[in-house]
Amino acid sequence: MAISMYQASVPVFARALANLSSVLKKGEAFAKGKDVDPDRLLQQRLVFDMFPLIKQIQIVCDTAARGAARLANVEAQSFPDTETTLTQALDRIERTIAYIKTFKSEQIDGCEDLAIVVKMHDNEVHFTGRDYLLGYALPNLFFHCTTAYNILRVAGTPIGKLDYLGSR
Repeated sequence: MAISMYQASVPVFARALANLSSVLKKGEAFAKGKDVDPDRLLQQRLVFDMFPLIKQIQIVCDTAARGAARLANVEAQSFPDTETTLTQALDRIERTIAYIKTFKSEQIDGCEDLAIVVKMHDNEVHFTGRDYLLGYALPNLFFHCTTAYNILRVAGTPIGKLDYLGSR
């Protein structure tokens, strides 16, 4: 049996977001256990020229929200980048999960050949729905989830591969 575009997108996005929320909560607990303000984690980065943790979180949320909307061929809900606390970042993740779960399989299935145009900087990149999901949205989502995980790990949070993958 073939996998549908919906099955390959919305549930995967939602699981990645839930796992990100889980590792962030572990980071929060770790910081509190060290008597450090957990919100300081949001400005941590792997190296000086990479985005900090808060931006990684925002990009994951945007990728999931815009990804589901693009595949459904509708305008995406806007999530302004205004979070300054870990609580606000976790709330954004929850709001994003709730938003993407509003999409139904009927809206996304069959979009493999849908023309999708993504504006990146000064360019427009043209995709089919399949190429967008498999070649851009999923890799981008997992890149930023992995980077967020790595930032928390470098900061000392005791997390491992199973935390990243989440429970079944």
